[in-house]
Amino acid sequence: MTVERAILLTVGGLIIVSVLLAVYVNLNWLWLTGILGAHLVQASFTGLCPVVMMLKRLGLPSKPGFT
Repeated sequence: MTVERAILLTVGGLIIVSVLLAVYVNLNWLWLTGILGAHLVQASFTGLCPVVMMLKRLGLPSKPGFT
């Protein structure tokens, strides 16, 4: 697994969990979904993402594109 795919898996999983928590527990969990979306937009412009840095330290390879 590459860093790029791990990010998609991590953020996608967190979004699904936050939506399920909003449906079954409390609507305030949708704030997490919004924060994740805002972070994705910010990271696309700046290239700064703490999760990417952590995954690289764990030794996951980086591969450009989705081939």
